[in-house]
Amino acid sequence: MSDLKPAARPANPRFSSGPCAKNPTYNLNQLADAPLGRSHRASVGKAKLARAIEQTRSILGVPADYRIGIVPASDTGAVEMAMWTMLGCRPVEMLAWESFGEGWVTDAVKQLKLDATVRVADYGQIVDFAEVDFDRDVVFTWNGTTSGVRVPSGDAIPADRDGLTICDATSAAFAMDLPWDKLDVTTFSWQKVLGGEAAHGMLILSPRAVARLESFTPDRPLPKIFRLTKGGKLIEGIFKGETINTPSMLAVEDYLVALDWAESIGGLEGLIARADANAAAVRDFIAGKDWIADLAEDPATASTTSVCLRFTDPAIKDGAAFAKAVAKRLEAEGVALDAGSYRDAPPGLRIWCGSTVESTDVAALMPWIEWAYRAELAAQE
Repeated sequence: MSDLKPAARPANPRFSSGPCAKNPTYNLNQLADAPLGRSHRASVGKAKLARAIEQTRSILGVPADYRIGIVPASDTGAVEMAMWTMLGCRPVEMLAWESFGEGWVTDAVKQLKLDATVRVADYGQIVDFAEVDFDRDVVFTWNGTTSGVRVPSGDAIPADRDGLTICDATSAAFAMDLPWDKLDVTTFSWQKVLGGEAAHGMLILSPRAVARLESFTPDRPLPKIFRLTKGGKLIEGIFKGETINTPSMLAVEDYLVALDWAESIGGLEGLIARADANAAAVRDFIAGKDWIADLAEDPATASTTSVCLRFTDPAIKDGAAFAKAVAKRLEAEGVALDAGSYRDAPPGLRIWCGSTVESTDVAALMPWIEWAYRAELAAQE
């Protein structure tokens, strides 16, 4: 029975959680207008960068008084920039429920040496936001890329908080509705939900975050790529496309193509609907099965982009080896590339269901997962 392979195959087997699949209409010819060989400070370069910022604002619904900047080193650079420039003047709470959140804890405690309250939840869970003191500065991921869980809403974040909220939203932005009034610093990268190219990060600051930058000078050295102020004032040019270091204009063009595609499918509403449909295709398939389950324990916090699965069959002798073998079978068949769980996460599969993925491809993949599971179980026996 395990030799009977499904008839249908995903048209696009790219289910990587980053870099993620290009949008279904993508063509390299769409990059022909990239101003290659030109300075990013020339008028054409500035115009492209400014358009990327304003189109991001329009699609995400970012308030007009929030600043949006393109910064170095992807989402990691954006988060580090916020932490190193803003933290230290008041108590801090670090929230972690997956590997990237744990990385921010390490930076806060071991590198910045902050006296931080650390709240940690196991993979598949999130921390209890009711216990968090938002009069402190709070750092957290909105969506756990490696754990398949997300913050369900911003309801638990008080509007009258005294502290700043610093949110790593890299696998949430463009696929989930982010409550801008509850977020003071928001970061993401181009290579996630929109399937853009890597190396560039986005930093979104509320007026409260700007006020912090202009009133607080940290007692630590700041590398050039972290500096957002000069003479106690925000460097406004960064938020108009005057980047700190040289961006790739080819990657910028690629991001603009992705933004145009996002607008063509209905903007944020269309993007969210696609991710929701993709995640539903996975969860509809695993519902009621006794050999596979969602890593997310509570449906209310289950991610709609990075859907993480675990094998639950007690006949499986070595969970990590089994999951790797299943992922290897899927790749060998050309039906799912890069679908293994993250190296620090519990063993299983991770299916990217972001907005650039087609639901027909997700649906076509599901029988293949069952085929690979049964084939590997038979081989094990």
